[in-house]
Amino acid sequence: MDWSAITPYLLPGLVFLTMLVGWLGLIIPIYPGLNIIWLAALVYAIVDGFAWPAWLFFTFITLLMIAGNLADNLFVGTKARQTGASWWSITFGYLAGIIGTFLLPIIGGVVFTILGVLLIEMLRTKDWKLAWVTTKAMAFGIGWAVVSRIALGAIMILSWLIWHLV
Repeated sequence: MDWSAITPYLLPGLVFLTMLVGWLGLIIPIYPGLNIIWLAALVYAIVDGFAWPAWLFFTFITLLMIAGNLADNLFVGTKARQTGASWWSITFGYLAGIIGTFLLPIIGGVVFTILGVLLIEMLRTKDWKLAWVTTKAMAFGIGWAVVSRIALGAIMILSWLIWHLV
């Protein structure tokens, strides 16, 4: 087999597949999909070299990754805090989500996060309706975080594709 014909396509293909796996995993709240996409771009940049315009594209992808990770935490925590959730509820929700991801992959993270917030808020406020309002806000924040991560991940991958084709 003549490997010289395959070699130019091997690295970009592996990078793209890795990015695709990272992007598809973004529906799972604790899955570091944006970081996986970024790491694939980093590997490509190192192998390809940081010549012009590689460093420009990589910088843009890095900024998107940072923005996505910040937005993720901002959407989830802020929505719950706006309705009166305590930091204890939010923290417990995050921890329950991490455990839930391992117990019920894919949906466990979301389900356990929401149930964790609901439980702590019910214990804290002794008011079902108030706890439910906070829990709905947390769920809404999780939804927007997923949407923002998916959109930013798509922009990161599209940026890499443009970088690769230039």
